[in-house]
Amino acid sequence: MAFEPPSRLVNALGEVADEGASAWLARLGTLLEEAAARRGVDVERIHLPGGRSGLVAHVRTADGTPAVLKLAPERFRPEAERAALTHWDGFGAVRLLDPGPSDGALLLERLHPEVSVRTLPEAKALLEAAGTLRRLWVDPPAGRNCETVPERTGRQATLMRATADGFPEVAPLVDAALTARDELVAAPPELRLLHGTFRQSKVLAGERVPWLAIGPDPVVGECAFDLARLVRDRVEDLIGSPSGPAITRRRVRKLAESLDVDQERLRGWTLFRAVESGVRALRVGRPGDAENLLEFAGWL
Repeated sequence: MAFEPPSRLVNALGEVADEGASAWLARLGTLLEEAAARRGVDVERIHLPGGRSGLVAHVRTADGTPAVLKLAPERFRPEAERAALTHWDGFGAVRLLDPGPSDGALLLERLHPEVSVRTLPEAKALLEAAGTLRRLWVDPPAGRNCETVPERTGRQATLMRATADGFPEVAPLVDAALTARDELVAAPPELRLLHGTFRQSKVLAGERVPWLAIGPDPVVGECAFDLARLVRDRVEDLIGSPSGPAITRRRVRKLAESLDVDQERLRGWTLFRAVESGVRALRVGRPGDAENLLEFAGWL
């Protein structure tokens, strides 16, 4: 039977309009076979529905150990993920089992993908997620090969301005977010290795420890930037609640206090990241997601 990539991955890569990602997707079946052969693992099945930035296959090593083989196109920086996972060495994050060749594939310990922190009641989920995130905030490795927060948000700011030109109704929020960003990057309080795209669904149950983070898009910067994505978790529930604005303000305060992060810096990065995600959703044709994210940003 011909290999068929997960539809969720196909749709996500269709949004980025990248010829390299399209070519990668067309060869994905072959790439999986080659990566598995190089590592001497047997592919059991493809994890479905899977993620939006790469393919995850359940595999077995030569000694029968269950593992995961993850492949991602270059635009999603798999080698930066490899470097971060190597640096964490299983502390707070999924363990890299084999340094392997630099071929865009990662052999990882197998966790329990059906059990994420998101399956817990909201208060407990935020507590466990925050505790996991704290463990990841370490000094960056020497010779790092990942972006800094100013670099990444600078690229994003350029796209945000361009999108606002085509959707003038979002211009005030974009202006506010970019002003906040300019102030925040001017004087970061610390430089740590950050997960980069942390949220409840990125924390899975493990065997070594109860919860481990997966799927980093690592970046070096201040902790408030990382925590900001967690503030808006379950945004659909927040939008549907008449107490959404008040709940959001409490989240900012409680998360800032529990992780020793400046509350105003957390609010500023939460605003920037919500607006950035909202205008990106608008740009690629996901108006429902855009509406939720921009309404959330307006509360900040």
